[in-house]
Amino acid sequence: SDNKVLTCAAVWRMPKELESGSHESPDDSSSNTQALELLCHLDNTAHGNMACVMWEPMGDGKRIISLADNNILLWDLQESSAKAVLSSSTALEGRGQLKFTSGRWSPHHNCTQIATANDTNVRGWDTRTMKQIYCIENAHGQLVRDLDFNPNKQYYLASCGDDCKVKFWDTRNVTEPVKSLEDHSHWVWSVRYNHSHDQLILTGSSDSRVILSNMVSISSEPFGHMVDDDELSDPEDHQQEEKSKEPLQDSVIATYEEHEDSVYAVEWSSADPWLFASLSYDGRLVINRVPRALKYHILL
Repeated sequence: SDNKVLTCAAVWRMPKELESGSHESPDDSSSNTQALELLCHLDNTAHGNMACVMWEPMGDGKRIISLADNNILLWDLQESSAKAVLSSSTALEGRGQLKFTSGRWSPHHNCTQIATANDTNVRGWDTRTMKQIYCIENAHGQLVRDLDFNPNKQYYLASCGDDCKVKFWDTRNVTEPVKSLEDHSHWVWSVRYNHSHDQLILTGSSDSRVILSNMVSISSEPFGHMVDDDELSDPEDHQQEEKSKEPLQDSVIATYEEHEDSVYAVEWSSADPWLFASLSYDGRLVINRVPRALKYHILL
């Protein structure tokens, strides 16, 4: 409007037939495009442009956090969900580029922590007090694009950015990253932990590639599947067990090059832990599977 681009946020309701749990295959009559129901807008007129919105990971789905310019806004959806009330907020203060680029709500600590990215910094916040609890200054050499929490290790966080790197942090000690990956040749826009097997890391970049990495050493199962001693019958098996106790090496599992333009988003399926999707600037959506050999290696 008025030659300005405004970014806003809203809450919508999916049609009943599409809700999870209804597995009927749509027949021809119901396959017409259905309209979503607009419940409410998140009013950000006083706070600037919306950078991202995130649902509380657990709970009843009544709380949302939005990042608007340099503001963190916590919203409560009312009973009918037709209204969102701003319950608390805080603003990022200081000098320099003070706009949030992205954020994630931690599934740990009773959902009382979020992490945000602004410029080259990553910050942790307590949603109860809206106070900062940690700051990783210059987490990346250039703009931080995306964040994700390890679903199984409560202090572990991944970040990626315009320095072409993906970094893994322990938020209890933010002076140095635990690990760093440099497999992309351009900005890394998106990083995602697998929901079930947190050694599987997915990244997408404007080098048009999607990379699937196996970060075993910093996963919740660094030694893989452990065998009980009483399952081992002879010394040869014991030698095998000793070998299996050595941590597997971190490595790139596969590089996917089906996209012809910048990959802006990667996401794991919430239903199938071996399925993932990526989306690029040219509008191409690509769905891939974790290689079968690796799947069985993890499971067996």
